[in-house]
Amino acid sequence: MEYYYNYNSINKMVSIIFILVLAIDLTMVLGQGTRVGFYSSTCPRAESIVQSTVRSHFQSDPTVAPGLLTMHFHDCFVQGCDASILISGSGTERTAPPNSLLRGYEVIDDAKQQIEAICPGVVSCADILALAARDSVLVTKGLTWSVPTGRRDGLVSRASDTSDLPGFTESVDSQKQKFSAKGLNTQDLVTLVGGHTIGTSACQFFSYRLYNFNSTGGPDPSIDASFLPTLRGLCPQNGDGSKRVALDTGSVNNFDTSYFSNLRNGRGILESDQKLWTDDSTKVFIQRYLGLRGFLGLRFGVEFGRSMVKMSNIEVKTGTNGEIRKVCSAIN
Repeated sequence: MEYYYNYNSINKMVSIIFILVLAIDLTMVLGQGTRVGFYSSTCPRAESIVQSTVRSHFQSDPTVAPGLLTMHFHDCFVQGCDASILISGSGTERTAPPNSLLRGYEVIDDAKQQIEAICPGVVSCADILALAARDSVLVTKGLTWSVPTGRRDGLVSRASDTSDLPGFTESVDSQKQKFSAKGLNTQDLVTLVGGHTIGTSACQFFSYRLYNFNSTGGPDPSIDASFLPTLRGLCPQNGDGSKRVALDTGSVNNFDTSYFSNLRNGRGILESDQKLWTDDSTKVFIQRYLGLRGFLGLRFGVEFGRSMVKMSNIEVKTGTNGEIRKVCSAIN
């Protein structure tokens, strides 16, 4: 069989493809979108500075790792990934109840100060936060991923906007709706909540499950009965509500699938987390991450990186939108 080629058509097609590729490349260069290596020529040491800063702070205070990861998540769900959560002052996101106990602001400030000393006005706080979240997974023995950069910092930060954040009593359907509104699917939901493998929670956010759940006079029936005394010992009735408890019992500083095993065994700390095991649409992804027999396996570390890249591009400000803050806690 012989094939006849129309070389004029081929040349036209090649030209069109070249123009499209060039347009995409120019879009990236001009800052109309995020891309890996955005600062490779303007501030080549930026990523290494963030990584070394996270590592240094983590060595003296391991709680900064989950703090930074949660901070990035809470930032992206409100006004997009624009570092609006870092702005201090009355009525800002930082002061809202979901963010009141977050840790790690000093890590971002430290990295920003170092970067400004060598590349003033170049690297955004939003990008520093996105990089620090990735590096928080890395220092807790998780897999790394390439972080697209090129975000700019937002100019608005309102505590009232944090209603977009999923709550600790939220139903699975409500969680799915909130994630879907941000362009994230059910797998992204389970995967990103899996970041709780290195997290902690204050007793005030789950102790109601231990004593008089829904006015029943007893505990939440979804809690493993043999685990209940442990939780009650950590969070006594009418005790210190600010006391921190690991969300992944037995593996708090290791980024692994132990968190999902705990959900399967009725040892989820937050009500919203445990519900992921009782809903079929989310349970299947937990089963796949655990590699249970009969389920197509998924590698949690790899999928977490993919979902983080998706999340880190929610409603980003690029090009001439927003600004590059001089100090992360204040608008210029």
